[in-house]
Amino acid sequence: MQKRKLGKSNLEVSAIGFGCMGLTSSYGPRQDKNAMIAVARAAVERGITFFDTAEVYGPHINEELVGEALAPFRKQVKIATKFGFTLNADLSPGWRGLNSRPEHIGEVVEGSLKRLKTETIDLLYQHRVDPDVPIEDVAGAVKELIRQGKVRHFGLSEAGVQTIRRAHAVQPVIALQSEYSLWWREPEAEVLPVLEELGIGFVPYSPLGRGFLTGKMDANTTFGDADFRKNLPRFAPEALQANQKLITALEQIAKKKKSSPAQIALAWLLAQKPWIVPIPGTTKLHRLEENIGAASIELTPADLQEINGITSSIPVHGARYAEKMQQLVGR
Repeated sequence: MQKRKLGKSNLEVSAIGFGCMGLTSSYGPRQDKNAMIAVARAAVERGITFFDTAEVYGPHINEELVGEALAPFRKQVKIATKFGFTLNADLSPGWRGLNSRPEHIGEVVEGSLKRLKTETIDLLYQHRVDPDVPIEDVAGAVKELIRQGKVRHFGLSEAGVQTIRRAHAVQPVIALQSEYSLWWREPEAEVLPVLEELGIGFVPYSPLGRGFLTGKMDANTTFGDADFRKNLPRFAPEALQANQKLITALEQIAKKKKSSPAQIALAWLLAQKPWIVPIPGTTKLHRLEENIGAASIELTPADLQEINGITSSIPVHGARYAEKMQQLVGR
């Protein structure tokens, strides 16, 4: 697996990382724990060195699984986790509200360190910007944790450009994690230029459009109650039907490159900037191997021009989040 550095930092990771959220929640019924540990370890064995989790996934159980899975490989891998919510008192799925108060950040990190079975978190993100806490206070709190040796690097998730600049002035931000893919290209307008200016890496989550860009969904696809896509406008039957045009175009390109639509989608991301590291997630070994294979696909300038030409002419239907969740991004 090729390596990349996130921005101007010395944090070097595999060109494709692993998003761990789905190992315990969000995309359907909870899977067997040992099977998911095996998938995470298979990722390490195949060259992935960058794993992404969060306190709120589960909550807590995702970090616990990641900590157990990666303990034998801790010196080989980099682990990113996130803070930013007040969890439900009974630790049921979801959260009660945003919370990036400095004292809360410290408490969350102490818990994350124990669950991840590590002495230091390689990359600590603010999961969502808290409008009630100045970002300078957040950055200052993380700066102190870095001084204490509990955290190595600071990141933001779904932050707007002014927030990025303000945080970066207090404690260098080495990575922004936000949604970015062939069916969500909004970061290209303002965010990517600012990241390049400041030397900040970019970690796209949902790089396969929450599974849509694999080409395995259509208007008849249904989602169970444990699958959060059931409530996303972009996964309503009429939106899935309308968005099939994008998949058809990807399939045509993939056929020429002797690959899959998912691999083209990931290879396209990798080709955008050398400091972009997508983090697709999966619970299946064959999907893991498919994702890793994308790092070996070389898209020529002509390929990229064709992909951009086709996809830019196809409007994507459906909002990516319901209104309540949409309010939490881009601040």
